[in-house]
Amino acid sequence: MSQSPKSWESSTNKPQHPIFNRVLSDHIPLQVTYSHDPEVEIQSNNSIERVRLSGIRTPSPVQPTLSHGSNKFDPTFKSQIENADPTRASGLSHVSSSRDEAVFPEGGTRAWMVVLGSFCGMLAAFGMMNIIGTFQAYLSTHQLKEYSDSTIGWIFSLYAFLSFFCGVQIGPIFDAKGPRWLVMAGSVSLVASMMLLGICTKYWHFLITYGILGGVGTSLIFTPAVASIGHFFLERRGMATGIATTGGSVGGIVFPIMLQSLFPKVGFPWATRILGLIFIVLLIAANLLIRDRLPHTAAKSTLPSLGIFRDVSFALTTLGVFMLEFGLFVPLTYLSSYALHAGIPLALSYQLLSILNVGSFFGRWIPGLLADRFGRFNTMILATSLCLLTVFCLWLPAGGSVPILVVYALLFGFASGSNISLTPVCVGQLCKTENYGRYYATCYTIVSFGTLTGIPIAGQILTTCGGKYWGLILFTGLCYCGGWASFVSARILAVGWKPAKIF
Repeated sequence: MSQSPKSWESSTNKPQHPIFNRVLSDHIPLQVTYSHDPEVEIQSNNSIERVRLSGIRTPSPVQPTLSHGSNKFDPTFKSQIENADPTRASGLSHVSSSRDEAVFPEGGTRAWMVVLGSFCGMLAAFGMMNIIGTFQAYLSTHQLKEYSDSTIGWIFSLYAFLSFFCGVQIGPIFDAKGPRWLVMAGSVSLVASMMLLGICTKYWHFLITYGILGGVGTSLIFTPAVASIGHFFLERRGMATGIATTGGSVGGIVFPIMLQSLFPKVGFPWATRILGLIFIVLLIAANLLIRDRLPHTAAKSTLPSLGIFRDVSFALTTLGVFMLEFGLFVPLTYLSSYALHAGIPLALSYQLLSILNVGSFFGRWIPGLLADRFGRFNTMILATSLCLLTVFCLWLPAGGSVPILVVYALLFGFASGSNISLTPVCVGQLCKTENYGRYYATCYTIVSFGTLTGIPIAGQILTTCGGKYWGLILFTGLCYCGGWASFVSARILAVGWKPAKIF
């Protein structure tokens, strides 16, 4: 009954499972290992493939092996493979060209320390991103009160643009060199931006310090912080990324309230310096904890690879993210100004951003957890549906109603939190891990142009409507409609019309 793997491959009684037909024909010499878990590893000299099959009962926790040239093989295991139902196979957990990449830790002290470091980096970088509404409302009534909303909006749109656009340079550098120097450079830029902000008095001062220096610093931290998590997690990547990105929500909760309290007490210069000192502590932790694991790959061209967009699912996903970010920054920038215009007290107007980020805190973590179980694209589509419903059903008819605005801020914050936490894992689902940094950077290079123009366009709509916000709100809702349609189309293209399919 025993036979070598080579004779098994040539035998007419070889396993007829389609996965094994391919694997066995591609890996000589090979090794098969198995344990209680119905998962089989097919190994060659340079690679591993792990195959998980339903309906296969493995006989022992002791891992017998089948090696090339061996005359020993467990016929019971062979029989189980031969009789496995191909329709019940869940497929490959991961296919990789590197032995080190084949199995992801999915946890452990080192992996969770990376998540903690990413959380600290996001707390500073995305915290700065989530308080642009606070600065917009303050500057429009103080240092830059003689400028229009559309003009002031260019400061923050430039910041958002560079936060994402610089990823086209940073992604390949991360793949080739790792995160250390990127995070260090980003830390210096972000701290310098906040420290210099207090001495700015003219429009171009704010454009350079917040828009350019802050935007580049955010990108230098944001891209490696997200990509490093992908080196340690695969099956639980959505949850881990969601936990890390809640750092931005924590910053969005704490920083607006802190600045609102500090502005009248210590003035604008010292308020921003105190925030800069907090950034220093957070970014020291990020520099110490963010690490990579997988082998570095040779750096390729730093320009976007248009060939990537031959994958129509990826192209539609990128379009979907573009539309989501196009609309996301409008409420983040103008919600406080809207509340002030509607006659809501100053303190509550600023606190609406904190309330929005309370919802976003849970919206970045919970959808990430659900995505690992029910599918990344499925969860993104549901979250986007909730975004457009809250915009049309709550914000549009809200007027000056405080309860409606509070409910809108909470629900929209929860739904839109997934825009940040689920985008990386949706992109990662469409590419190999070793190409993740480049795919992610290419996606956000395109998306960045939406963030560059979205805020000024919204500001111009506001001016055209005579200072009334209905046009701006409709613009936001239509952006989310476009994003929803793009993600649905990408899903249909990938798995067909199968609503119950986990994808």
